Amino acid sequence: MANQSQNGYADLEKQMLILHDHEEKHFMSSEIVRDVILGVSDGLTVPFALAAGLSGADVSSSIILIAGIAEVAAGAISMGLGGYLAAKSEADHYMKELKREQDEIIAVPDTEAAEVAEILSQYGAEPHEYGPVVNALRRNPQAWLDFMMKFELGLEKPDPMRAVQSAMTIAFSYIIGGLVPLVPYMLIPIATRAVVASVILTIVALMIFGFAKGHFTGTQPFKSALQTAFIGAIASAAAYSIAKLFQAYHH
Repeated sequence: MANQSQNGYADLEKQMLILHDHEEKHFMSSEIVRDVILGVSDGLTVPFALAAGLSGADVSSSIILIAGIAEVAAGAISMGLGGYLAAKSEADHYMKELKREQDEIIAVPDTEAAEVAEILSQYGAEPHEYGPVVNALRRNPQAWLDFMMKFELGLEKPDPMRAVQSAMTIAFSYIIGGLVPLVPYMLIPIATRAVVASVILTIVALMIFGFAKGHFTGTQPFKSALQTAFIGAIASAAAYSIAKLFQAYHH
């Protein structure tokens, strides 16, 4: 009987470790996917619209290529810095709330314990069921603090390297996406021909990216592919049309 009990506890601990690993991997992968989507979507769209707009102004492929590469470099730095600051702000917010919650557990433990009971009751637990849980948490201040951060405030402890990883992922993704519409201008010296190839290549890339984005985010892949390509096409068409209008006005 004792062996069965020990085996039961061992199995339970093993299941908890497996669940923790699964949640951690799922959480980290979702963060990375979000950063890649942000970087690639902007990288494909902004340089694409810029190149199309400059093509509408009848400039050479070399000038478009120089301007495009400059934009990709500036955009990657800007987007990466934005990702870094966003992740850093999340980490700072978490630490601020952690300190506040820690102070409240020390200053007003009964109030915090009542909040634990209220949270558990919202999940259908009865007083005789959540009472031992509340008492167990009160005996373990660190676990109590973790519980309040997750279930009262809905905050996950951020990875210390999250800000740097986010900046690097977004910047690298932006560069990869941004170079796609510029490839034709590297190979075709006449801008009016290069823009056609750029449009075709980028629309295909946007559809592939949209399909992949839909697959990873759980939405309809084909619908996501069409929406992503449509947004890119609208942006480039608008930039090209505005350049043509300005050119006609000045002439």
